[in-house]
Amino acid sequence: MSLLRSIGCAVVVAVLLSLASAACGKAVAERVDDASITAHVKTALLNDAHVVATNINVATTNGVVTISGSVKSKAEEMRAVEIARQTPGVRDVKSELQVSSTPPS
Repeated sequence: MSLLRSIGCAVVVAVLLSLASAACGKAVAERVDDASITAHVKTALLNDAHVVATNINVATTNGVVTISGSVKSKAEEMRAVEIARQTPGVRDVKSELQVSSTPPS
């Protein structure tokens, strides 16, 4: 009986360790994916002639992109949101952009 109990405990421990490992791996993968999404969005914004990307901050959490900062017009804000939405891996876009005639220095 004690041999069966030991084997049973070993199996339970192995299963728990594999689940914990998978969970940690997923968290790391999500962070890498989020970082990749952020980089792709920033690059797309920088390459767009209608957006002054140097005044825009991008953060990504679980595929949800938040863009913040200052833009010159509502049209520029809408374009930035559109660019972010078109980026692969983006689940949602939240805009915290402020329309301002004078960008921050």
